[in-house]
Amino acid sequence: MSRIAAPAHGFAGPVKRSITIAGHATSISLEPVFWTALEDAATAHGLPLSALVAEIDALRIVAPDPPNLASAIRSWLFGVQPRG
Repeated sequence: MSRIAAPAHGFAGPVKRSITIAGHATSISLEPVFWTALEDAATAHGLPLSALVAEIDALRIVAPDPPNLASAIRSWLFGVQPRG
């Protein structure tokens, strides 16, 4: 018997979206729950989604041993955003 339950909406794989950062289109693959959290964070910060991703990318590229952009977004969402 498991002590945990599956997510209410089931498990979901990544969804790829194209976002323009600094004039260049890039594809990012995130699970739907992360896309929702990222959209909520953009709204909370009063930024378009692409602008928030660009800011996260700028922080990422100056980090020692920078991760890929999708990993940086996930880390930022868990490390910075308040949890309800």
